[in-house]
Amino acid sequence: MSSKDLENFIPIARSAAERILTLLKTRGPQKAADLGKALGITGEAARQQLMKLAADGLVEASSEVRGVGRPTQVWRLTAAGNARFPDAHAELTVQLIDTIRSELGEGALARLVAAREERTRANYGAELDGITELGERVARLAEIRSREGYMAEWRAEGAEFLLIENHCPICAAATICQGLCQTELELFGAVLGQGVQVSRVDHIVAGARRCAYRIRQTRPKSRRGKKE
Repeated sequence: MSSKDLENFIPIARSAAERILTLLKTRGPQKAADLGKALGITGEAARQQLMKLAADGLVEASSEVRGVGRPTQVWRLTAAGNARFPDAHAELTVQLIDTIRSELGEGALARLVAAREERTRANYGAELDGITELGERVARLAEIRSREGYMAEWRAEGAEFLLIENHCPICAAATICQGLCQTELELFGAVLGQGVQVSRVDHIVAGARRCAYRIRQTRPKSRRGKKE
C-alpha cells in the first residue's frame, strides 16, 4: 500500500474514533486540524473525539515547537492505544517461546525460527514470481505484509524505496526472540531479488513508532568481484 492509497485503508475503521486511532497509528503524532482534514470533519470535531479518546487513556497530547510561533499541540497513541491493534495472540506466543527455550534449548528455537523463515520465503517468492521491476516487487511485498497485519505502505525516494510497517503483530514475540527480526531482514533481501540491498532504519522493538526499511538496487559485480 503506497502513501497515496492510505485513505482507502482508513475507512476500514468504522467510527470516527477508530479512524483517528488508525491515523495516529499509521502517520504518527498529528495535530487535531490535520486529523479533521483527513477525516473530512472540522478540527474542532476531531479535537472533541481526541478528548474522549484521551479520557479513555488511548491518546495523549503534548506541545511541540514547529518553526516560528507558539508551540503546537500534537496527539499520539498511548501504550493502551497501541494495544488496540492486534498482536497475534501475544501472551500465548511468548509462553510457547519461553517453553521451547527452557525445555529444548536455544538451538531448537533457532531451528524453528529458521524453518519459519524458509516457509515464509517460499510463500513470498511465489507471490512475487514474474514481477521484475523493483518498485513493483516492493509494492507487492507491502500488500502481503499488510494482509499479515503489519499495516505496511511504501514509497519511492529517488532511486531508492522505503517500506514502512506501522504495526508489528508479532512484537511481543520479537522482543524476547530477536532472531525473528533478523530473519525478516534477511527475508526481504532474498525475495526482492539479487543485487538488492535492504537496511532497517526504524525498529519498533528498539522503541521506534514503526519499522522501516530502505531498499536500493546495487550495482552488479564483475566476475573478478570488483564493482564495474
